[in-house]
Amino acid sequence: MAVSRTTAASRSVFLTRSSDDLLLSARRSLAEASLATTAGERYAAAHLAALRAAAAVLAAQDRPSSKRSRVRSVWVVLPQLAAEFAAWAAFFAAGASKRAAAEAGLECVSHREADDLVRDSD
Repeated sequence: MAVSRTTAASRSVFLTRSSDDLLLSARRSLAEASLATTAGERYAAAHLAALRAAAAVLAAQDRPSSKRSRVRSVWVVLPQLAAEFAAWAAFFAAGASKRAAAEAGLECVSHREADDLVRDSD
């Protein structure tokens, strides 16, 4: 599974991809989560699927400005542009550090937590 290959650099690709591409990528991450053999891989892939889905929402709604601004978390921007996703943004933002720990190979999530996140990400 490619969870450990996910880096900040690969996530920044979202800035130039269409919402359709991001949704397809989110579905692939969800499929990876379903096939993952460890709870950490499953959790990280499911969280990444949610991140990509949120980026798709932003790509469909956000219009780039002519001036450069600092990079902000999708979980911070999402409720500003799509208030109906505020609760989900807060939920997934709270799990970001756990995803990072899982990507680092730490045993920080149970199988149940990983299964729940796969369902929540779907």
